[in-house]
Amino acid sequence: GRRTGTEQRRPNPMAQQPTRPEPRSPDNVVTMPERPRAAGNGDSGPASGLTQIKIADRSFSEGSFVGGARGAFKMIVEAFARGDTATLRPLLSDELYDEFSGAIRDRLAAGHTLEETVESVDRAEIIDARMDGRTAYVTVRLASRQKSALRDAEGKVIEGSPDQTVEVTDIWTFARNTRATDPNWALVETRESH
Repeated sequence: GRRTGTEQRRPNPMAQQPTRPEPRSPDNVVTMPERPRAAGNGDSGPASGLTQIKIADRSFSEGSFVGGARGAFKMIVEAFARGDTATLRPLLSDELYDEFSGAIRDRLAAGHTLEETVESVDRAEIIDARMDGRTAYVTVRLASRQKSALRDAEGKVIEGSPDQTVEVTDIWTFARNTRATDPNWALVETRESH
């Protein structure tokens, strides 16, 4: 089909938001972005990678990205529990979508249901950032409070507890082609922090 320019798209929490200039403080001091460290001066953490991403994509904002990651986290976790592949599809890389949809199919085939509620995302911080060619990768540590219960076909809880809130720390990596017109980031890797 052809695009006519009048199509409506569903909002994506990982879409880049326009950046606003930093407000000036009363003494007219403007905070400068952190400068990358020279090679060989030790690990600079994500700062060097974030600088590379900002050069490749001038609309990139750490604050907007972290806010989007928080929203995407809740949306993805809860959509996975519901088996909502339509919500998951635009938020995940092809490989990760295949893994998630396979796990959903296995769960349904076993007659299991998953109840998952993200009560809060208490902390979200960028722990790594890098460019690989045209693709930007940003890794975020997300600390959340969740309720989770897996039930068998008879409704008996076989894992977790629907009444117990647990603290979970996940490490998720998002990627985006900085040359693409699509401003959305896709989740490409997940792991639980131990």
